[in-house]
Amino acid sequence: MARMWKCSGLRWSPDGPVLGWDGGRRSALPWGKRVAFAVPEGGVRTCVGARGHACPVRAVVPGRSRGARCEECGRLDRAHSVAADTVADDPRPYRVYLAWFGPGMVKVGITAVERGPARLLEQGAVCFSWLGTGPLMAARRTEELLRAALQVPDRIPYAEKRAVRSALPDTKEARAAEVRELHARAGALAGWPESLRPEPCEVTDHMRVFGMAGVPAALGEVVELVPGGAVCGELVAAAGPDLHLGVAGRGVVVLDTRLMTGWQLVPAAPAHAELTFPLRPFAREQEGLF
Repeated sequence: MARMWKCSGLRWSPDGPVLGWDGGRRSALPWGKRVAFAVPEGGVRTCVGARGHACPVRAVVPGRSRGARCEECGRLDRAHSVAADTVADDPRPYRVYLAWFGPGMVKVGITAVERGPARLLEQGAVCFSWLGTGPLMAARRTEELLRAALQVPDRIPYAEKRAVRSALPDTKEARAAEVRELHARAGALAGWPESLRPEPCEVTDHMRVFGMAGVPAALGEVVELVPGGAVCGELVAAAGPDLHLGVAGRGVVVLDTRLMTGWQLVPAAPAHAELTFPLRPFAREQEGLF
């Protein structure tokens, strides 16, 4: 019987995307790598727990859940989350950033200085610039200032990010234009916290890191993993939690690796079809982009 592995999620290393597995095993994902796995018949998706602790009841979670947590573990995770604005006394320095995902899609956010650009890679930011550095609450106030004064959101749905990836501008200059313009407008605002040190506009571009240049248009996305289903494809690009896989007979499809967590997975047998998980084609109005 094939050994089963439990995925702990996608991480971004200096060398590119890496899949993590319970027990500490890591699988590097270079372009062209064959990604092939299956969910055994009778498999059940269980809660991944929170804050490094296993779910005490091993609760069953829905296949379409991106967090793979039961209600109780989800509450515990949010209770200690900077992103959810539930932590106010973190002594670490933070950075405020502007991240661009496509035309008209710029967001403001914060991340701990010690994390470097990891947060931007995890979100699938095509390019970004730091805006300022300082204590957590000063970073929070600056984030709120931009939301209120410039109408810059702090969240952009992944579905919207995916919808523009194959229609991004060809040049770094074009991709950076909106970030530069908003950075200048943000710097001119009154009301910046005194403890936040402004940062110059220096745009970092992730197009090459994500492997997005010249990638064929994606035709759809995996909706969920199901018992008895499988996928087999060649990795052509990745952004945030998403793998863009070239699947024989299907073209390029997007697999959100957050759907993999909580399942016991096995290598896909040669007899498996290339893709037997449910697939949602991208909407007709997006066909010009994909």
